[in-house]
Amino acid sequence: MNATRQDLTVLLVDDEEDIRDVLGLSLADMGYTVHTAENGEEALRIFNKVEPPIILTDIKMPGMDGIELLQHIKRENPDTEVVMITGHGDMDLAIKSLKYEATDFITKPINVDALEIALGRVRDKITMKRLLREYTENLEQLVREKTELQDHLSSLGLMIGSISHGIKGLLTGLDGGMYLLDSGFSKENQDQIKEGWEVVKLMVERIRKLVLDILYYAKERDLNWEQVDAFSFAGDVALVVEPKIREHKIDFIKNFDTASGEFEIDAGYVHSALMNILENAVDACTKDHTKKNHKIVFGVHRDREHIVFEVSDNGIGMAPETTEKIFTPFFSSKGRKGTGLGLFISNKIINQHGGEILVNSTPGRGTQFTIKIPKIPPEAVKK
Repeated sequence: MNATRQDLTVLLVDDEEDIRDVLGLSLADMGYTVHTAENGEEALRIFNKVEPPIILTDIKMPGMDGIELLQHIKRENPDTEVVMITGHGDMDLAIKSLKYEATDFITKPINVDALEIALGRVRDKITMKRLLREYTENLEQLVREKTELQDHLSSLGLMIGSISHGIKGLLTGLDGGMYLLDSGFSKENQDQIKEGWEVVKLMVERIRKLVLDILYYAKERDLNWEQVDAFSFAGDVALVVEPKIREHKIDFIKNFDTASGEFEIDAGYVHSALMNILENAVDACTKDHTKKNHKIVFGVHRDREHIVFEVSDNGIGMAPETTEKIFTPFFSSKGRKGTGLGLFISNKIINQHGGEILVNSTPGRGTQFTIKIPKIPPEAVKK
């Protein structure tokens, strides 16, 4: 994982000057910025001034010993990572330090390679905590925005409670991932840390998509019109969705007419609309267990007045009664996995551009979406 400059700052505490000099040179060679202190009192003064994320301290020192220093540091900043230096005869003290939340300990005489590995684990832990904090802050911001919209949604006669069960399930999953992370850190179990982090990322991404769907639905904004080359635009959309399609071992066929020409759109909005439709095709294929091979065909061409995108799959297909409802808000055939907003939003975006979406589907055989957008938007939609 990438470390910031601050992550590479270490406070080295030892009452023996020779050890401070030798370890200080070794740490500098590893790329660390090193501050040194000869006792616990001096270490606290430097800690309060510099706020280093990593402390490397001897356990046995005159006056304030390493464990007392550890307790002071953890009271000041629980996120600071403290690595204890101990002699072979001080294992009881080393174990005691772990009870006071020391990150690790290394024994004298210090092996430089072992020290570098231990500090690498510490940096990974610091980076993981920072990324988790950033994800959590982003999630909290999204939840705040969703809360601000609740009154507006209610005024439109929409029942936000119809998706609260899905949000609760996602937050439960997030709690599970954070538990795995916490447990992995306490046991220094890298596999469990990795598993927990993957769960957290998955749950945050699902919550992000749910909240963004709500934002798209509830916030009306003027379109940012720009002239766009249809062939290049289709390629950009395909580039984003292709990894997910390949991940599910679905064949992805691109039928792009290089002479499709240009059209005037809000590129960000139309990109989101096509992504929703393509992701719907992926879901249709993954839900179909009757075929060995699945494929999604994504095409673009032009007719006399329109740029035409086509998305077809040989997935599970839809019955006529489902096809009639797919553009209805909060209707979903995906159960708890769907928000019921994705295709509704896509249809709304294409309609804002003066276009239309046509759907042809047969149960067991697949679905085709045809998205037609005027090359030149009608004046009425640009007002």
